[in-house]
Amino acid sequence: MEGVLELQDVSFAYGAQMVLEDVSLAVRRGDFLALVGPNGSGKTTLVKLILGLLKPLRGSVLLFGTEIGRFREWCRVGYVPQRPGFDPGFPATVEEVVAAGRFGRVGLGRKLRREDWRAVEEALDLVELSHLRRRPVTRLSGGQQQRVFIARALAGEPELLVLDEPQVGLDGRALDNFYRLLGYLNREKGMTLLLVTHDTGVVGRWVNRVACLNRTLVCHGAPGEILTPGVLSSLYGMGVPPLPTFTSNIDSIRDRLSPCRSEHHDCRKNRLLTRVILA
Repeated sequence: MEGVLELQDVSFAYGAQMVLEDVSLAVRRGDFLALVGPNGSGKTTLVKLILGLLKPLRGSVLLFGTEIGRFREWCRVGYVPQRPGFDPGFPATVEEVVAAGRFGRVGLGRKLRREDWRAVEEALDLVELSHLRRRPVTRLSGGQQQRVFIARALAGEPELLVLDEPQVGLDGRALDNFYRLLGYLNREKGMTLLLVTHDTGVVGRWVNRVACLNRTLVCHGAPGEILTPGVLSSLYGMGVPPLPTFTSNIDSIRDRLSPCRSEHHDCRKNRLLTRVILA
């Protein structure tokens, strides 16, 4: 199968503290990979390396066969963060937030074309939110807001979807629907998924591969081989100290998005949507 993501001996440090050491991992087209590990094991740092927000201390990251420093086709990569909170005054509707997912293809602030709106409509249908398209996103439940962010990523029609613990705060029916949606995207749509999760009790039903991270890649393979009491006890019992607080520098991304500077209502809304894109 074609390589979508490849990590080759990747190491990273925050100052003098080594966070990742010699991580090598390949994700092939059609994989549904769960990345698991204790708090402070480097999972979110690895996601930032994959998204090009950090540069490896050593080693290399390749997306679709291209070294990440030269990779430009970011519309092929979708990202869903942990569920953010919204300011009660945030003015955007569900449809507007989802439509922001097309900016990676058409450019921020540009008018969406017919094919763009078709992609938005399909994304809303997939997450079953078409009937709420005109509703302010702040008036949705937590589970519904998370589906909005998944739809925003899907509207960009990515080939690789990276999800950094987006299921945090979901339970019961919302959590079950979340996993069913990911399973559908992977099995029926052929989308390659990388899911960062602590939910080892459920995720094995949906993924085809699991990678265990604790500064280095401890093990990886099929869920039945990895998600066992012995392996998980060893992984979560290793006791990595917590990482220092870190906020990624995304100024260069903001510059490339060329935010509108007018005080017109639509421009103020565009600036708020820019913050959503960079969440």
